[in-house]
Amino acid sequence: MNETIDIRKLKKRKITNDSDKKSIADNNRLWSFLNKDIHFGSSKIPDRIKENFYLELWSLLTAGIDIRTALELITGEQRKKRIRKVFNHISELVLSGATLSTALKKANEFSSYEYYSIQIGEESGKLLQVLKDLANYFDKKIKQRRQIIGAITYPVVVLVVAFGAVSFMISYVIPMFSDTFKRFGNDLPAITKFIVDFSSFIKKSIGPFILAFLAFIAFVIWQAKKIWFRKVSSQILLRIPVIGVIIQKIYLSRFSNTMALLIGAKIPMLQAIQLTRQMIDFYPIEHSLYIIENKIIAGIPLYKGLNEFKIYPQKMVSIVKVGEEVNQLELFFERLAQQYSNEVEYQTAILSKFLEPLIIVVLGLVVGVILIAMYLPLFKMGQTF
Repeated sequence: MNETIDIRKLKKRKITNDSDKKSIADNNRLWSFLNKDIHFGSSKIPDRIKENFYLELWSLLTAGIDIRTALELITGEQRKKRIRKVFNHISELVLSGATLSTALKKANEFSSYEYYSIQIGEESGKLLQVLKDLANYFDKKIKQRRQIIGAITYPVVVLVVAFGAVSFMISYVIPMFSDTFKRFGNDLPAITKFIVDFSSFIKKSIGPFILAFLAFIAFVIWQAKKIWFRKVSSQILLRIPVIGVIIQKIYLSRFSNTMALLIGAKIPMLQAIQLTRQMIDFYPIEHSLYIIENKIIAGIPLYKGLNEFKIYPQKMVSIVKVGEEVNQLELFFERLAQQYSNEVEYQTAILSKFLEPLIIVVLGLVVGVILIAMYLPLFKMGQTF
């Protein structure tokens, strides 16, 4: 223990012992949900720092270092004063006798998802596995965020550039042509007259439009947590072609992941439903689980409760029914979660590939129509000489 400890080397340490591999494999099913991109509340500490924290803590504890020393090493590694202060507070709480989950909760910098998972790990003796899976969870979350940013960057750049070009043409180019078009009187082609009138309307309305847009954004932020707003907005989202199906499958995957974890941890069904309702911030599922709680208390099976709500597909209800009959709900929820996760990944990739050429074609048509509308009168004027 007098050796200098290199945390970076510990991060790269791989499990080579066969018994350790078997132990990890046995626990993977219970904690696999941690590898999904689930969000349970805002976090003030960046995800990258959280990933490093859980990975380093797992590495140090696996190396046989006590948790107090491990937290001190991690705290000393932090460069930002605010982050160092948070970890120092956690270290002091643990030193005073608090559990790690309690310390994270009191730090007010970690989501309920994190400290609840660690609490289960402490109570079940699987803390090391939970820490490793939390590190994997944040690593995957960061990678998924980068993939999404990479997928939408090109369409967004094209939209911004095209919008700027069209705005410039409407605000400056078309008015320059308007003086020339005046000599045509009412003889302007219909398309040219429409573009000129539209340009004039935009220039007059841009101020009120911006104010109305800002007012709408402020209204959305103000009402975002109201029940009526969450209900209406979720219904609108689910009715959007293609996008609605993807959103539905994202939350069904999260629901299945959470249920697999809780049932695998031997938590009673009623309590599992209650905890899942608190974790998933999506009104249709939240509302349905509140009603399903009462049905379970009345002795009604889970699949019958799910069957009364459109948010749950009939195929999912049938699988849950089989899971209840053979007493293998954990396994079936894991399969459902994986299936929906794969479908979301595939459909998102297809949507991204479809949007890129579609945006280019649509914007090309818009620019082309404006150019034709501007030059058509000039061609007619040239024919009169």
